[in-house]
Amino acid sequence: MADTALYRVSVRNHVIEQLRGNPSAFQLPASNLDMFTVREFLTREECDGLITLIDQGKQPSTVLGESDDPDYRTSESCNLDPANPLVRQIEGRITELMGIAPDHGETIQGQRYAVGQQFKAHHDFFYTSESYWEREDLVGGQRTWTAMMFLNQPEAGGQTYFEKAGVRISPRPGNLLCWNNLDPAGEPNMFSLHQGLPVEAGVKYIITKWFRERRWGASPAEAAGQPPA
Repeated sequence: MADTALYRVSVRNHVIEQLRGNPSAFQLPASNLDMFTVREFLTREECDGLITLIDQGKQPSTVLGESDDPDYRTSESCNLDPANPLVRQIEGRITELMGIAPDHGETIQGQRYAVGQQFKAHHDFFYTSESYWEREDLVGGQRTWTAMMFLNQPEAGGQTYFEKAGVRISPRPGNLLCWNNLDPAGEPNMFSLHQGLPVEAGVKYIITKWFRERRWGASPAEAAGQPPA
């Protein structure tokens, strides 16, 4: 566990250094949370192309853990084909920005929120006490960073709200928001709690890419080894 924590801390330090060295990235004043934004990370044409792909593949969103609340996550979503030229191009830009090895990144997920749809308060990190953790630990382990990109601006609503960190982000086409799901000690950061507030008018589109502490999709034998440097 000590080696894992040290590795997570080294990833945090590396990504922060990478982002602070990028003149297009700005660190946000979030309470107890590493958070950055990059304006106009995606072009209008790229946003439109991704919206088309999401509309083609969307289906009701799911959650890993159990919830008795039918309104907990009401959006539609889909995994974007990594072989698609547009998706491949954007994947490369995201991993270059973050400075994280490409094979540590999950498949980009596209999400669509119509009027009234939302994703209530949740964390992106995995709860190790949940039944899903055993499998997730075998296929890459804990999530480290999240990179979210807004593809359009709904007419009203749809902000991403980090209540504990004191940050509320309004959707702006092409903007990227990223944050560390772990704290400075490499443990799950409760201040990363966030929610997609209900869309009040129009439709909201975003894409999200999560990064793991180890190579994502590793076999059980590989996952049993040490995290890569």
